[in-house]
This record gives sequence, structure tokens and C-alpha cells, in this order.
Amino acid sequence: MQRREFITLLGGAAVAWPLAARAQEQAMPVIGFLGSTSPDLYANQVGAYRRGLGETGHVEGQNVAIEFRWAESQYERLPAMATDLIRRRVTVIAAASLPSALAAKAATSTIPIVFSLGVDPIAFGLVSSLNRPGGNVTGITNLNLELLPKQLEVLRELLPGATVMAGLVNPTNSNAATQSDDLRAAARALGLQLHVLHASSDSDFDAAFAALSRVRASAVVIGADAFFVSRSAQLGALTARHKVPAIYQFREFAAAGGLLSYGSSIIESYREVGIYTGRILKGERPADLPVQQSTKVELIINMKTAKTLGLTFPLTLLGRADEVIE
Repeated sequence: MQRREFITLLGGAAVAWPLAARAQEQAMPVIGFLGSTSPDLYANQVGAYRRGLGETGHVEGQNVAIEFRWAESQYERLPAMATDLIRRRVTVIAAASLPSALAAKAATSTIPIVFSLGVDPIAFGLVSSLNRPGGNVTGITNLNLELLPKQLEVLRELLPGATVMAGLVNPTNSNAATQSDDLRAAARALGLQLHVLHASSDSDFDAAFAALSRVRASAVVIGADAFFVSRSAQLGALTARHKVPAIYQFREFAAAGGLLSYGSSIIESYREVGIYTGRILKGERPADLPVQQSTKVELIINMKTAKTLGLTFPLTLLGRADEVIE
């Protein structure tokens, strides 16, 4: 082989190598993660999601990439973010809330979508059935929305003499009306007067807690919402500071000073979403993956907060507690 021919071949190889590298990079599947809040406040959930992916053999940066989009609790931004992910040709979309799932479903009927929800996905048109979703959407649901009436019952058991209670909901959430109606119905059944208060941003919390005093509510049930999830610790601290008996879904709330938490584990839900995402990346279809329902619920009691509030828990509640924080 002559020197000129050798140089020509070498030059061709030099061009081919980066082209091959780019082709390999493009072949790596890309997940679009559509979040309603912010990455710092959802760090634990994202960590659980990555662990679930890892259980299926998918590691971010090695054989899969993740494109994150965060709405910073401005739900109206989600449709444009979903459209952007589709334009970037993601392989699958992980939807981290009901507003995220609705925005993703409205944007595509072909790209697989895996959600984590606290509501009935059939009622919101995301799937046709739980066992056979039938389209491009599946995911994990927990019982947290259905548990709102039960949470009110727990507060009534703790405060049998109460006549007025409150519920805090995010009015921008698609299920705000459902939550409000469920709480009012439960209150009527218990012979309680219920006031529904609203908050959709950090600045709304002060007004909401001021209203609790004005309406003379004995306690408050905090509704199911991605924004509230991201503020679990902040809400726990707020209720402790305002000396308000309150119940919420997640342990983080009770650990931060909230009186009670009663609900399923959101961390476990996101691990399962990661597993489902990985299975879809391996070739399974969302239509064939049943919507999983989390059935385990935990009652967490913060006894330190109870003492600060001058409350004594009945033995019936203490006996049912999964954890008592001293």
C-alpha cells in the first residue's frame, strides 16, 4: 500500500469514528421526565425513580439519558414542556403528577407515558381500565386522594369535641373540585362544618393559616397535590409553628413537625415508575402493563408535636400507628 493511499484510508477512519460515536449516542434512549415542581424539592423522588430504572438495568449516562422539565408549580407551563419533550423525540415520558400526566397525554398518543398519581386515572381519562390500560399510558396510583375522608375521620377521632374543620387544596390542580367535594361529604357524614382553603404558591400559605384561625377550625386536612408534596417539610413546620393539628399524606410531614401523616409511600411509587419505564425501554407496551395500585398505608404520629399542642392520643389511634415519633 502506498503512503498516499494509507493516509486517505486513515483520514476516512478519522471521519468515521466520530460519526459512529454520534450514531451510538443518538441510539441511546432518552426519557422525558415531566415534573410539576422543582428538582431540589423532588430530589428523593427522582432518586427513587433512578433506583427503579437501575433495577431493570438502565443507568443514566451509561445506557439511557433523561431530559428533565420542571414547571416550578406553574401548571400552565406543562403543555408546552410536554410538546418540547416530544419534539426532542424522547422514547418514554415519566409524568410526576396528574397535571403532568394530562399534559403529556394531550400532547401525544404514541409515545409511552408512565405516571405516578394519587387519583383514579380512569376518572381523568388517562386509561380505559386498570388491568388493561389500552393505550400509551400506564403507571402507579396510590390511595392518597381516596384517603382524604379517612384522614378527616382520624382527626375527628383525636378531637371528638370538634365541630369545625378545614381542608387545604390547590385550586390550580385538576382534582381540586373532587378533593373539596369528598372532604365536604365526609364532614357532613361526621356532623362537621368544613371550610375549604386554597393555596397554590408559597405566598398563599400565610393567608391560609391565618384563615384557619378566623374560621375557628380545630384542625386541617392537607389535600393531595404535587406542590404540597414538594412542601411536605415546610407544611409540617408551618403547622407546628401555628400550633394547628394537621394531617397529611407523607411521613416527611410528620417528621418535620406535623402532627399526623396517613398515606402511602411516595418514594416507593416513584421506584415503581422507574421499573415500569425500564420495562418499556426493553420493549413492553404500556397497554399491556396494568396500572399498579399501592395498597399499603402508614399512620405516623408525632408525639412531640402532640405534647406541644396539649393533645392526648386515644389508645385506639396509638395502637394503629405504624410509627410514633417521640
